[in-house]
Amino acid sequence: MQFSKSTGYALHALIHLAHTERGHNVGIKELSTFLGASESYLSKIMSKLRQDGIVRAVTGASGGYELAKAADQITFLEVIQVVEGRQHLYECFNMNAQRHRLFFESEALEPDNSHHIGNKNCLVKKVMDGAELHMQQYLQQHTIQSVLDSASFDSNNAVNKK
Repeated sequence: MQFSKSTGYALHALIHLAHTERGHNVGIKELSTFLGASESYLSKIMSKLRQDGIVRAVTGASGGYELAKAADQITFLEVIQVVEGRQHLYECFNMNAQRHRLFFESEALEPDNSHHIGNKNCLVKKVMDGAELHMQQYLQQHTIQSVLDSASFDSNNAVNKK
């Protein structure tokens, strides 16, 4: 499993915006230079984040982007869902229940239609959904601010060790 580059750029852009001095908007050109991505590519990502209320676009000569809400309120899960979409990571494909009974819970087999098996009873999907739930819980616990706090802690430790 791999997240798209767009997700990485979105997260890094949000961290940069959160680190930027309050009241200073970050233009797409600055973001592009900082992240090493094209302005048009970043504009599409920032547009998604704006539409979902994560960032706000400020117009005018000193315009750019700023966070629309506090960095401690923006979770990694939220950003990933905006960029990647909110679909499940795994969908079980329908199998012929007569040939593949071991892949499904026994109560899933309906007496009048044993060839129709729903995703909710696929044993593989059950495991994959459990893994996805754990990942979502982990990503929900991490915010843009928690990364900044970690970076501050790490840089303070490096200074103290010198």
